[in-house]
Amino acid sequence: MNSINFYMQNKIKNNRKYIFLGDTDSINIEIIVNSHSFLKKKIEYLIICNRLEIEYYIKKIKSKLKIKEILDPIKFSNYNKDFINIFNVENKYRQKYKNLLNQLKLSNKLSKNTGYDLVTMPIEKSIFKKEINFIGVTEYLGKLNKVKTFMLMHGEIFSIIPLTTHISIRDVHKELTKNKIFFKLTKIINLLFLKKYSLNFKHIKFICYNPHCGEERTIGKEDGVITKLINKRFKKISGPYPADSVFKNIKKNTLFISTYHDQALIPFKILNKKGINLTLGLSYRRLSPAHGTAKDIKFLGKSKNNSYIECMLI
Repeated sequence: MNSINFYMQNKIKNNRKYIFLGDTDSINIEIIVNSHSFLKKKIEYLIICNRLEIEYYIKKIKSKLKIKEILDPIKFSNYNKDFINIFNVENKYRQKYKNLLNQLKLSNKLSKNTGYDLVTMPIEKSIFKKEINFIGVTEYLGKLNKVKTFMLMHGEIFSIIPLTTHISIRDVHKELTKNKIFFKLTKIINLLFLKKYSLNFKHIKFICYNPHCGEERTIGKEDGVITKLINKRFKKISGPYPADSVFKNIKKNTLFISTYHDQALIPFKILNKKGINLTLGLSYRRLSPAHGTAKDIKFLGKSKNNSYIECMLI
């Protein structure tokens, strides 16, 4: 039996995680360093990154933590909880986005082979979009693994899944055909109840696309299609509900499915104090903190680690 298969069969759920460091022009490293003393007795984690970049940052913030380079990222050989344990990935390219993609591909491969969770720290998506067709990490990992993935933002008050994520608002209506909605909702319902995600939603509510659900199709016909589809095919989903009132009097363990990104992300980030991004559809669990790179406060000691801690302990 090779080492990969052995660890797949004998891994302890959630005991180990990989961290894709993401963009170093950010608060990512500061959050990891500031959280280490709390996490080191609870979980083992290995950071996939470039050693020179993380060393520079740690010196910059005057942290006393030392780095330990792990040579075997499968077995976590020589892991030491008192160090920041990393697997070094050399920067082979001049372009920053290529080096980050190289790290992300390796992180995906490791989680896919071992089954360990992958926590991806934020990136600046614009540096990718200027060079390649890139929507986001959720979609990129789906493409890499040849599966359909969905972004589930999980909060302490409520959670949301947008049917469309980082695309132009002018293109959203193209994704609201009967066939596309049916396909996506079918996949979502099947994924939500898998044991590996440990989700327990008692209420699943679909949010209308148009203001006031289209006002009897006088604003748009999309919501009529959605209503018929939900009523006939998806008994576990209620709605659709008007977006301007659906977030009042939220019941515990409620999941909202929205037709586009900001429709649900705006109330999610305002009302939830803690949030994590959970990718549905991969063979392993991919998680990400709900904050961005926040490079404007880099090195200032103002970052908050609550979302990161949630990703590490969930």
